[in-house]
Amino acid sequence: MEFTYYLKDIDAIAASILEHLDSKIILFNGSMGAGKTTFINALLKAMQSDDVATSPTFSIVNEYTIPDDKIYHFDFYRINSIEEAYNFGIEDYLSSDSWLFMEWPERIEELIPDNSQTITITDIDNNKRSLKLTINDKHLTHKLAMKTVNL
Repeated sequence: MEFTYYLKDIDAIAASILEHLDSKIILFNGSMGAGKTTFINALLKAMQSDDVATSPTFSIVNEYTIPDDKIYHFDFYRINSIEEAYNFGIEDYLSSDSWLFMEWPERIEELIPDNSQTITITDIDNNKRSLKLTINDKHLTHKLAMKTVNL
């Protein structure tokens, strides 16, 4: 699925994306400054969290609470090896039943579970973004796969 949106509409897009997620492991792709953490903030709001997402570039992982669950927000930008991921306990997070939001997931690609979904954000200009959501094959229909939304 692909969405094109203005930043003023980000909350509506986040709520819409939540309806299409069938995994709690979400990979966020996009260049530096594309708006990954900004979109995660909108998802937190849509998930009824009172927390504010900040980029965990230096802490590697931030924890947020939502009703009856947790979200772990990772930024693997500074990870240089799989061993570093193991050193902070990535396998414990991956085996949990909590939400996992992962920025720069390509740095730990071989550890990413198959049931993850990917959100790719592209900066079109200062206030407009393109967002692409992968949909798991087992739930894919041609009609859903071809859906594009513009706001």
